[in-house]
Amino acid sequence: MLDKLERLPADPILGLAAAARADTHPSKVDLTVGIYMDEQGVCPVFEAVKKAQAVLAEEEITKAYMPPAGDADFNNGMQRLLFGAAHPALAGGRVSSVQAPGGCGALRIGAEIVNAANPGARVWVSDPTWPVHIPLLGSVGLEFKSYRYYDPETHGVNFDAMVEDLKNATADDVVLFHGCCHNPCGADLTLEQWGVIADMAEQQGFLPFVDIAYQGLGDGLDQDAAGLRLLAERVPEMIVAASCSKNMGLYRERTGATVFVAKNQDSAEALVSQALVAARRVYSMPPSHGALIAGRILSDESLDKLWRTELVEMCGRINGLRKAIREKLEVSTGRDFAFIEKEKGMFSFLGLSAEQAVRLREEYSVYLLNSSRINIAGVNDNNIDHFATSVAAVL
Repeated sequence: MLDKLERLPADPILGLAAAARADTHPSKVDLTVGIYMDEQGVCPVFEAVKKAQAVLAEEEITKAYMPPAGDADFNNGMQRLLFGAAHPALAGGRVSSVQAPGGCGALRIGAEIVNAANPGARVWVSDPTWPVHIPLLGSVGLEFKSYRYYDPETHGVNFDAMVEDLKNATADDVVLFHGCCHNPCGADLTLEQWGVIADMAEQQGFLPFVDIAYQGLGDGLDQDAAGLRLLAERVPEMIVAASCSKNMGLYRERTGATVFVAKNQDSAEALVSQALVAARRVYSMPPSHGALIAGRILSDESLDKLWRTELVEMCGRINGLRKAIREKLEVSTGRDFAFIEKEKGMFSFLGLSAEQAVRLREEYSVYLLNSSRINIAGVNDNNIDHFATSVAAVL
């Protein structure tokens, strides 16, 4: 039976990352996988995480299963982080959540809930979107339609086209939004544009599904969640998939949450019950370590303050890199790269062809996707000159 299965190609992003690791060029630049890296090219561990982890290791007395919904401090902390402690949806008891194995697990549980409510529902996704969105959500049987989002000519959001497409979304549909720091283009909606989307959701009745994996890496924790919070004030129902991989550096700990905004408290509780049944058949019980760390940070005043300070520094470095990359590329190429500095988060399209991306990898050991999507955090003081001159060479 099993010997009939053929070898499948590696994931295109992970495959390029493996090629970059194997490259012995002393000036190689890896801009592939979306992981934050510091000036030394290392994905660092937050000091707040180290402190919380040390306390956890000292106090932990059992490795018994977590509660099915996960750690209470984590769930409550994530709800406050996403919506703000005084948000009317929280005050009204309309918000509920379950811990999930990372942002991917959170998306999958959200998809399970959508399919339970409306089997085979149509999900609108932005063009472009994170490549795993469609296989991850589609694995439960959902269908997809794309809406225009990114304009490669302006390197910004084509909002008029987005609105035109989403006018066709109905009350039976789900619309998937990137909460901030759009992956892969880095072009975000303004708060005014979020207001237009909220108007459309109210009038047309579609269900917003917000994937927010980079809160705090754009303009700040509250600023990055402003669109999500506005939606939650205006629409009767929505789903949020949140992740601590980036803003707490808990990548390998798979720490995420599926959060529901419901019409009332009874519905919010019903959604959790549905999510727990879905989780039981997908992964059974949630992992503990990352959520216990995150929950401790979010519930401890001193750890929370330390983490927020570290996150501000990380966000500042990313935005500083955007400015430096723009300046270096403009000097090296004589072209306008102002769009890089205007974008948010860790990603940007350089606007190169697939052939130019291949040349960068093969001739200069600068690894980026064929779409020319780069991870901004893969650049540092040691490799930025090589990166900029290499881009200039292929242009």
